[in-house]
Amino acid sequence: MNLYSDERKSLNARDVDVGATLAPVSLSDEEARSLRRKIDWHIMPFMCIMYLMTFMDKTTLGEAAVLGILEDANLSANQYNWLGTIFYFSYLVFQYPQNLALQRFPVGKWMSINIFLWSVILCCHAACKSFGALFAVRFLLGICEGAITPGFLIVTSMFYTREEQTLRVGYWFLMNGFAVIILGFISFGVLHTHTPNFMPWQWLMIITGIITMVTAISFWLFFPDSPTSAWFLSDNERAQAVQRIRVNQTGVENKHFKYPQFVETIKDRKTWLLAFIAGAANVVNSLTNQRQLIVAQFGFNDIQTTLLGCVDGVVEILTIWLGVELASSKHIGRAYAGTLMYIPAILGAILVSLLPFSNKVGLLFSYWICIFAIAPFTIFLGWVASITSGHTKRITTNAIVLCAYATGNAVSQFMWQAQYQPRNHIPWAIITTTNFCSALGLLLLRHILAADNAKRESEGKDLEEESVYVVRLQDGHEVNVDRTLLDLTDKENRQFRYVL
Repeated sequence: MNLYSDERKSLNARDVDVGATLAPVSLSDEEARSLRRKIDWHIMPFMCIMYLMTFMDKTTLGEAAVLGILEDANLSANQYNWLGTIFYFSYLVFQYPQNLALQRFPVGKWMSINIFLWSVILCCHAACKSFGALFAVRFLLGICEGAITPGFLIVTSMFYTREEQTLRVGYWFLMNGFAVIILGFISFGVLHTHTPNFMPWQWLMIITGIITMVTAISFWLFFPDSPTSAWFLSDNERAQAVQRIRVNQTGVENKHFKYPQFVETIKDRKTWLLAFIAGAANVVNSLTNQRQLIVAQFGFNDIQTTLLGCVDGVVEILTIWLGVELASSKHIGRAYAGTLMYIPAILGAILVSLLPFSNKVGLLFSYWICIFAIAPFTIFLGWVASITSGHTKRITTNAIVLCAYATGNAVSQFMWQAQYQPRNHIPWAIITTTNFCSALGLLLLRHILAADNAKRESEGKDLEEESVYVVRLQDGHEVNVDRTLLDLTDKENRQFRYVL
């Protein structure tokens, strides 16, 4: 819909971005840098700690595999795989409802509720002694998880410019590596506990669940829902925070669902390429639940396997940091950085499959090289948030992308069959292939976006880019609002340029 015409017209406040209700303010470069530092100090620690806790909780199943859950709950290999799959199946089914809730309700509060419920469900794992009971709690856990990543993507796009988003997504995503390290040490500790009728894996669930509960309460109390209502910003700083991200051409948020934006998202070919990349990129993520079993099959005992798992976290931290730094370089960009990170990952997967099984050190290092494949998806997540505009389109795109993410995670659990052990040639071949396809998808996406940018440049400047009138929410009087706060999609706003 074209909102611009020679005759200015009034729009209802519900149709535009919430940032339109704030009066325009001046913002110097120094003020912008100072404001960014203040935002960093008040929201990044919460995002990093929360993402650390959710990933640590999510991967407790993998640690529990060497802490006695298989024997204690009488789980077969197929049942264990189902526990990994059902988590992502419920994540997939409830992903769009979770995104709609994130649009309708305050983002920080909605995430806090889900994380609190998550902590309770995690503690309930300790009471489960059968496949059916574990199946139920894993299903519920997946529902709650569905609010976290899309919520973080929304918050990151609210507070940061597109140039800053890749690094910020990288910062909270690399907490996954710290989670693996911390969980490894907790697992090592509980492995030495000897309590009657309470296994080490049960202690793991209780400890991580209680820590998450405390974190969820803190998140509710101190995490902001939007720059327009952030408790740590003054009224002038709130207006400046909105002014600072106008360069994104995406605004802050709009709390009303817009069906035309939903339809545009479904019809946009870019959406389905994003979904393909997300699905292919997350087949390798099946290692989250399988890594302890894989390393044990290399010939390491339970204690060695648990401690070596900490190295997984170190490698993940370093590779994600390297990946987002490369992606933030103007001379490299997102697609090329992701492709570069896939090269060692593909090599590692090939070596794990081809090296003699007696060379357990070589196999271990090859497996660690495979972890490079985590970095491209981190880069990709930040990219998705940067190339989508219009709040309904953004939450719909996030939902589709994360549904594909869940699908890749869910179906990939079943390639780790007992008949393929211990070499697992088939799973490693699938991981190699999907990593390669994901890299090709990144390069194709870059080509499409670059071509679209070139087309927009050739169209010249929009002669109808004047401001329109909008009813301000506070007192109803009309104020001028420019296109950056009209909640336009990236297709509607021809001044929008895709970052590469």
